[in-house]
Amino acid sequence: MKYIAQSLIGISLLAVSLVGFQSVSALEQTTKTATAWKLDPAHTSVRFTIKHMMVSNVPGTFGKISGTAKYDGKDLNNASVDATIDANSINTNDEHRDGHLKNKDFFDVAQFPTITFKSTKVTPESNGNFKLLGSLTIHGVSKDVTLDVEKLAAPIRDPKGHLHTGTSATTTVNRKDFGLIWNKALDNGGVMLGDDVKVNIEVELVEGEEEKAKG
Repeated sequence: MKYIAQSLIGISLLAVSLVGFQSVSALEQTTKTATAWKLDPAHTSVRFTIKHMMVSNVPGTFGKISGTAKYDGKDLNNASVDATIDANSINTNDEHRDGHLKNKDFFDVAQFPTITFKSTKVTPESNGNFKLLGSLTIHGVSKDVTLDVEKLAAPIRDPKGHLHTGTSATTTVNRKDFGLIWNKALDNGGVMLGDDVKVNIEVELVEGEEEKAKG
């Protein structure tokens, strides 16, 4: 009987060890998953301002934007973003000006209908904010840009159970870097438009399906 009891104890300990090993393996697999988030176009905006006649800042928006992000909730270094803007959705509250911006002097939306951003690197900062580096393509020209991004909001569920998070980002780009070189000289020696475009982005993301991260 004593031998049988010892054998049963040994088998029990072995089973516990196997369960523990399986649990650790499952945890390791979980850490290798990246959650796909979809950009919520109804609660996302891209706004910009540019200097007009060297005296005022004229605002504008892009009304149609889509995209995805991947983030495991732990390591920003493994996060990524891929976004697309419909260039034809530009709106500066002036129909004539919007038409000019869409033609060949500027975005030439007939030939280049989209503006895209694809991240290449994330640099976390100590306060939870981070810099998002990536390739921005406008007017068929791709340039590296850096977005200054605020700390991601703590995820919260909507009434249907979908998980949401969000953030804000800013950057400044030189329009001439992307071939948007149109301008007009003024009588006092100034120009109609500035070169720098300040961009402000408000993003809300909705959790999608989990995908296995590579590596």
